[in-house]
Amino acid sequence: MSTLLIRLAGPLQSWGDSSRFTRRETRTEPTKSGVIGMLAAAQGRRRSDSLEDLLTLRFGVRVDQAGRLLRDFQTAQRWDTGDRMPLSYRYYLADAVFVAGVEGDASLLEGLDTALRAPAFPLFLGRRSCPPAKTVALGVVGERLEDALRNHPWEAAEWYRRTQPRSLALRLVTDAPAATLAGTESVRDLPRSYDPRRREYGWRSVVTDPRGVVIDNPDGRDRGDGSPDFFTEVAVG
Repeated sequence: MSTLLIRLAGPLQSWGDSSRFTRRETRTEPTKSGVIGMLAAAQGRRRSDSLEDLLTLRFGVRVDQAGRLLRDFQTAQRWDTGDRMPLSYRYYLADAVFVAGVEGDASLLEGLDTALRAPAFPLFLGRRSCPPAKTVALGVVGERLEDALRNHPWEAAEWYRRTQPRSLALRLVTDAPAATLAGTESVRDLPRSYDPRRREYGWRSVVTDPRGVVIDNPDGRDRGDGSPDFFTEVAVG
């Protein structure tokens, strides 16, 4: 099996899986529906096109830089009548960095990697107002999903590394392997159709690795006894 790795970094990201009406929330990590949508857009697929081949891909994400939750208030007005729309609350992740991976057939992944480097449609980090800051494609590696996410270099920004300890564990969330029950969570972000006339999402089981991905951080600061350096946190903040 092979894995396509994808960098998801930008000033703002928003990955909703249960947003309704005037409250549009975000998960703390990218959703499978959001990343599959990005892959489909890169290939030039229309919203009504089939997603069957993409749904066979196993998905996972590593949280390299968690970012911070940002809430925005938005108003709207109908152009034809002038009527005001209800105030809406929209949530974003600011300054977050993730490494996502999709595992599957090597030939399919190579085609997706090529498409991400020259996308047919613009790519977004969950919403149209959230473009990526860098090239998203990190290439295809001949490793299983978990191994690929563990072995890829840390993508966090230099300023963020300086705020972290010399050793830390990155959160790792993946599609739960078959027959796995313990420690799983059900999320409704498996896209069946993006057609605006009948959007449809299914459930999938995800698991968070309790060990995380342990990273050595030579740029980190401490006081020599393993405890955080308070003055570094103040200076960066």
